Amino acid sequence: MKRFIFFLVVIFVQISVALAQGSDFQRAVAHFKGHSATAAATRITHKAALAKDATAQGTLTMKQPATVEISIDGGKDALLMEGSTFTMTVKGKKHITTSQQNPQFATFQKVFESILAGGAQDIATLKEVTIKKDGKQLVLTITPEAADKKQQRRMMFSSFVLTIDTATSQLRSLRMNEKAGNYTEYTFTNFQFK
Repeated sequence: MKRFIFFLVVIFVQISVALAQGSDFQRAVAHFKGHSATAAATRITHKAALAKDATAQGTLTMKQPATVEISIDGGKDALLMEGSTFTMTVKGKKHITTSQQNPQFATFQKVFESILAGGAQDIATLKEVTIKKDGKQLVLTITPEAADKKQQRRMMFSSFVLTIDTATSQLRSLRMNEKAGNYTEYTFTNFQFK
């Protein structure tokens, strides 16, 4: 009987935490509902083997219902999510995949679609997502899970970390962590809802 009561208490606590995280997320992205957004973007590329990080300037554009584009150096380098299609442009060369072909982007897609919908989709229940409130910021960490070892080796990113200002709903940064300590981080300023 004691084990059963303990089990119920543990379940209740887990549900309470998930609901609280979900409502924090919904409040943090509420301004997106019915709006698109733009911002200035700064890209920092860190390679563990190099002494100095590379930086570049560009723009962020977020449009309803599911388009997110980060364009750097006038479009020579870009990340574009249009629904389930992901296009990465590196030095003018395009690489295209989908969240069906490349499952590491499936949760990423769900999170950004929920952000653009003002939190309409509950992401707190996604097992690959952790939500942490840090002062006036909400930190979302997406850690893609591979189905097998082969898929894990082929994954380009080990995690994605998004930071959202809870007071203004502004996306502050997106960090894409790679293997061996390498990462690409985008910071956003002059955020405007349209």
